[in-house]
Amino acid sequence: MEARQLATASIRRKLSALSSLFDYLCERNAVLGNPVDGVMRPAAMSNEGSTPALGDAQVRRLLEASPADTLKGIRDRAILATLLYHGIRREELCLLRLKDLQSREGGRPTPPHPGKIRFVPVHPMALRLIGEYLRMGKHGGGQEHKSLGEALFRPVKNNRTRKLDKHLDPGSIYRNILRKYGRETGINAEVNGLCVHSLRATAATNALSNEADIAKVQEWLGHANVSTTRLYDRRKIRPEDSPTFM
Repeated sequence: MEARQLATASIRRKLSALSSLFDYLCERNAVLGNPVDGVMRPAAMSNEGSTPALGDAQVRRLLEASPADTLKGIRDRAILATLLYHGIRREELCLLRLKDLQSREGGRPTPPHPGKIRFVPVHPMALRLIGEYLRMGKHGGGQEHKSLGEALFRPVKNNRTRKLDKHLDPGSIYRNILRKYGRETGINAEVNGLCVHSLRATAATNALSNEADIAKVQEWLGHANVSTTRLYDRRKIRPEDSPTFM
């Protein structure tokens, strides 16, 4: 794996998976020993995730970058707010349908994986922006029963097939929204490695920095293991808490 120049985290993850498999096989008397025992694993570089998160001022600039007088601008702002306030994955966002936006004590279901659904409370700001987008986009063409199955966020134009009633491509969230407004606001130059996952990292980091219970954040993000959630916990490395400033 080192010869293939895999990342340190990838090597550790693969060795851990193999070790767990052989531990299980040993317990079942299927093998005599664990061949991974004694294999030197590369040191973990950090307990912090590598995905960069945005600061509060950068978030405001990003949300205010899209035009407020065009359908694309209003849609893009609603998309950015949904990602930033709820920490959902871009694939989850693209799969949302109108009927997923429910009045269930303020909850909205998002499908993290096929066959699984979790309910996420909607932030008032995001709800307002989504409402503005739906009013301008005129989803469903007045046919309520049809519109409920439509994609919540959909293209505003399609030069190839002209079909607009479809889900957005996840790749377009980065190409046509985040990268576009990141370039216009200068955030691309300020944040090294800015990607759509940075918006999820921003939501998680902000929640933990504001003393949200990590178990609730884990459930909110749809993480199977709390160790993944801990990658976003940067409270122990805040510069203002350094002895430098004491």
